[in-house]
Amino acid sequence: MSGGGRRRAPAIVIDVSREPGVRAPGAAEVRRVARLALRGATGRLASVSIAFVTNVTIARLNRRFLAHRGATDVISFTLPGPAGDAGDIYIAPAVARTAAAAHAITVREEVLRLVVHGVLHVRGYDHPDGEVRLRSPMWRRQEAILRRALRARTGRAVGRRPA
Repeated sequence: MSGGGRRRAPAIVIDVSREPGVRAPGAAEVRRVARLALRGATGRLASVSIAFVTNVTIARLNRRFLAHRGATDVISFTLPGPAGDAGDIYIAPAVARTAAAAHAITVREEVLRLVVHGVLHVRGYDHPDGEVRLRSPMWRRQEAILRRALRARTGRAVGRRPA
């Protein structure tokens, strides 16, 4: 590289979709938050697909790929490929709506938390099950990224969601 400039990381394609009738934050905001979660990532990630789906769809995915029953909030897959890894993230906003109400936060905040959570899983982060996950490095990173994302959008600090 000439001129002593910094080498730019390759662009990562972030695709956002939603099933008909599913309400979710706008694609531009979801991409912005996903990019924040990808910042500083290493490896060969080429693309991330984030799909907002119904409870029925996520329950089917949960059963088929994880052998769990019922709807869940987010499911992430990392798919190796020749040009770099790809990540597929499925989010059920209706499940997020229930969690948001239980924790007295906005649905938008909870859905964006799930975007960050899914991206971190695709990047290889993991957390233990149960309450101890709230003290895990992944959870702390997730909450820090979410606070930055929400502060950048609103200019205000945000609260922390309990488990």
